[in-house]
Amino acid sequence: MGEFGNERVVTDDVDLEILYGLTADLVRETLAAIGAQDRARLKELIEPLHAADVADLFQALSGYNRIRLEKLLGDDLEAEVFVHLDEAVREDLIDELNADELVKVVNELDSDDAVELIEELAEEEQRALLERIPDADRLLYEQALGYPEDSAGRLMRREYAAIPSIWKAGQAIDFMRDAPGVPENFYGLFVVGPDNKPLGVVMASRLLRTHRPVAVTEIMAPEIRLIPVTMDQEDVAFLFRQYGLVEAPVIDEDGRIIGVITVDDVVDVIDEEHEEDMLKLGGVAVDDLYEAVADTIRSRLSWLVLNLLTAILASIVIGFFQAEIEKVVALAVLMPIVASMGGNAGTQTLTISVRALAMKELTPDNALRIVGKEVLVGGINGMAFAMLICVIAYFWFDDLMIGIVIGIAMVVNLLVAGLAGILIPLAINRAGADPAVGSSILLTTVTDVVGFLCFLGLAAIVLF
Repeated sequence: MGEFGNERVVTDDVDLEILYGLTADLVRETLAAIGAQDRARLKELIEPLHAADVADLFQALSGYNRIRLEKLLGDDLEAEVFVHLDEAVREDLIDELNADELVKVVNELDSDDAVELIEELAEEEQRALLERIPDADRLLYEQALGYPEDSAGRLMRREYAAIPSIWKAGQAIDFMRDAPGVPENFYGLFVVGPDNKPLGVVMASRLLRTHRPVAVTEIMAPEIRLIPVTMDQEDVAFLFRQYGLVEAPVIDEDGRIIGVITVDDVVDVIDEEHEEDMLKLGGVAVDDLYEAVADTIRSRLSWLVLNLLTAILASIVIGFFQAEIEKVVALAVLMPIVASMGGNAGTQTLTISVRALAMKELTPDNALRIVGKEVLVGGINGMAFAMLICVIAYFWFDDLMIGIVIGIAMVVNLLVAGLAGILIPLAINRAGADPAVGSSILLTTVTDVVGFLCFLGLAAIVLF
């Protein structure tokens, strides 16, 4: 590692602390400054940090110390910090702000970040806040809040750079330098016609390398991806990922540009959608890491109740073979193996299927081929593990028939697991619901019931 100016240059194996502002030492020093109520020291510690690192610092503290830190920083706390906070932490800190302080935070944010903050407030709080915001900004926020949740209209930034199609490169360059309405950060200038409909985009890097007399229409890229204002944010993320976009204009129902979505917003969406799918697969409604204990219990209770009901269903199947299990103890020892292997194999297929549906890689056109593949994979794996468990069961209990029975049950359950792992999310998706919701519980139910029924049923026929 070397030094270049004021920047540290990484030349060897990367130590994350070199690139990442939050460290254990910083947390300890912050706690000491909070305890001493040393506002000057806190400002000194936090001033060099990126807003995202300050947000992580808040989240590393207990709820009590978060509030004390917020109070001590006062006006020195950047508004952008609220953008990077976990929703539960942000809600706690916002509750400590008075009306004037909250208005100040909103006014300092970009329009897309301000909308994200406002939409999390209760309706009465939203109305009270909007009444204190200047008329022009209030109209924009009210329009954004009127669009569907998780739509491009909620995600877009109202500040964008657009130029008339009749301009020359020199006029566009002067506009970038001097116009008061140009956003602080942007990638390109959208070329629009007299009706404010986007015709193309001129990237800033291309523009700065072009001679002043050249028309912007000669250097613009005419193929741009237009985002309808009501498009779901998941579809927006797909377009950005599919075509490698860094910025795209949002248009209203008449095709006129009304905002822009940038890649940093899409990264947040991708992260949010991935997190949401992972949580749903695990039977958790929301990320409750920073929630109170009571709220966490309530959010997880419904899924646990559903899981209890499905477990009872599997136990009922076992109950039908209670007499056989009492006679041959080996059945009780071996039957969890069949169910567990089916559940694990099915979860592998389920994970791939849910991801493929989210990425639009699994479609009605290729579904039959993918189903066939997963059944084939399940069958081959089933036969391989059937031979292995058959040998193990034989030497374990000195009974070849028990080995054969569990081997056959293994093949059947892994076949069913592969089939269920793809058909369950496909069916849920076809019904218009999120395939991540409830898929894992349904899959576990299928593999448990089929595994127990097949193994114990075969044992009842063959051994008795």
